[in-house]
Amino acid sequence: MSHIDSILDKAIKGKRLSMEDGIALFASNEVEKIGHAADQVMKRFHPDPVATFVIGRNVNYTNVCDVYCRFCAFYRGPDSDEGYVLPNEVIYEKIQELVDVGGTELLMQGGVNPNLPFSYYLELLKEIKNRFDIHVHSFSTVEIRKMKELSGLATYEEVFAELKKAGLDSLPGAGAEMLVDRIRNKISRLKGSWQEWIDIMKAAHRAELHTTATMVIGFGETMEERVLHLMRIRDAQDEVIQQKLNTPGFLAFIIWTFQPDNTNLKAEKVSNEEYLKTLAISRLMLDNIPNFQASWVTLGPEIGKKSLSYGCNDFGSTMLEENVVSAAACTHKVNIELILKLIREAGKVPALRNTRYDILKTYQPDDGVEKDFILQN
Repeated sequence: MSHIDSILDKAIKGKRLSMEDGIALFASNEVEKIGHAADQVMKRFHPDPVATFVIGRNVNYTNVCDVYCRFCAFYRGPDSDEGYVLPNEVIYEKIQELVDVGGTELLMQGGVNPNLPFSYYLELLKEIKNRFDIHVHSFSTVEIRKMKELSGLATYEEVFAELKKAGLDSLPGAGAEMLVDRIRNKISRLKGSWQEWIDIMKAAHRAELHTTATMVIGFGETMEERVLHLMRIRDAQDEVIQQKLNTPGFLAFIIWTFQPDNTNLKAEKVSNEEYLKTLAISRLMLDNIPNFQASWVTLGPEIGKKSLSYGCNDFGSTMLEENVVSAAACTHKVNIELILKLIREAGKVPALRNTRYDILKTYQPDDGVEKDFILQN
C-alpha cells in the first residue's frame, strides 16, 4: 500500500489525519483517488444519496467599509460618493421577494461601516423578525468586531446576546479567508488576526449560535498554510464538542476561490482541479464538521455538480442576489430547474433544506418547478 493509500485508508476508517498527512495529500497528484476517499467520508455523515440546497438571498445592506481589503472589488471608503446604505424599506422589499418564492435564508452582509451605530442593527433585526418568518444568517466577524467597538459592550458574548435577542439566528463564516497571519497581512492589515476570527466564532458558539466556516484559496498561500487553516477550524470545533455547548458549532464548511478581476490584489485564478483537490482534502481533514457546500458561485454550476463527488453533500444557497463576488467579474446564474438537473446528473436526489440542514422537501423526477425564476440577479 502506498503512503497516500494508507492516509486515505486511515481517513475512510474514521481516524484523524495529522498535519503531515494533509501536506502529503496536497503534494500528491492523485486527485481522483483523493476525491473518491472524500466521497466515502461524506457518506459516513450522509449515507442517503441526497444532495441538498437552500433558497436564500444575499442582501448587501451597505458597501461602505473601513477595512480596505485588497481582494475586494465591492467596498467603497467611508468618504466615497459611491457609498450607500440601503433604506430599510428596500431591504424589506428584497426579503419579501425571497419569501414570495419560498426562500428561508437571509444572508445580510455589508462593508464594515463606521457610520452605523449598534442600534441600527438591533432595530433592523427586530423589524425583520416582526415582518417575516425568515432565518437570519447574517454578518461577518469583522462586522461583529465593529459592532462591539461602537456598542461599548465589554465582550463579544454580550454583543451576540443582544443580536440574538433582536433576531440573529446564525453567523456565516465570512472573513476567515486564510487563517494564517502572513496571508491576512498581505490581503488586509486591518481585518484582524486569525486568532481574532476564531475567538469571535467561539463567542458565537458560547452564545448558542451555530456558524459556518470558510476558506478562500488563491492568495499565494503554501499547502502547509492551507492545512494549518483546516486544523485551526477543527480545533475550534473540538471545543464545541468537548464543552458540550448547546450548538452544533460549525455546521458547514465552504471553500471559495479568490477572484482577482477588478481588485487591487492580482493573482492567477485557481484551477478547477486545484479547487476540487483542496475540497476533498478538507473533507478528509475536517472530521467533526457534518456538511460541505459546493462553490458554484465562483466556479460555475458544472464544477458545483462535480463537487458532489468530491466530498460535498450540499449545493449551497441559490443566492437570489449577490453583489460581492460579482463585483469581481464573476457571476454565474442558476435557476431551480438547473439545480435539480445538476444534482440528478451527479446521481443524487435533490432536496430543499433550511439553514439548520433540516430537509423541507425532496424532489421526485416528475416535480414541476418554475423554469424562468432566476436565482441570482
